[in-house]
Amino acid sequence: MQRLKIDVKKINKDLLFIGAKGTYMDLTLMDNRDGTDDYGNDGFIVQDVGKERREAGEKGPIIGNWKHIGQKPSLGIVSPEYGKKETAPTHAAADDGDDIPF
Repeated sequence: MQRLKIDVKKINKDLLFIGAKGTYMDLTLMDNRDGTDDYGNDGFIVQDVGKERREAGEKGPIIGNWKHIGQKPSLGIVSPEYGKKETAPTHAAADDGDDIPF
C-alpha cells in the first residue's frame, strides 16, 4: 500500500481531461533514485503530460511525494494496467482565480 501527499496548487489544469464519469488527471509514481529520503518518502508524483508531449521532451510538474506503508512489496510485482480513456481529453474549465485547480 502507498500513501500519497499531493500539493493541489501545483496541479496543471491544462492537463485535466473530461471522461465519461468526471474530470481526471493522469499521475505517475516515480521511485527516488537514492531510496527513501530524509522524510520517509520512497518516491515522488508527477502529473503526466501525455505520450506526444513526453516524447517531445516535456516533463510534467512534480506535485507530491509517496511512501510505502505497511509491508513493502517484493520485487517482481507488477501493478495491473487500467483501461484506456473512454473519450478524447477535453480541457477543464478556465481559471476561476482561486488557488485550487478544480
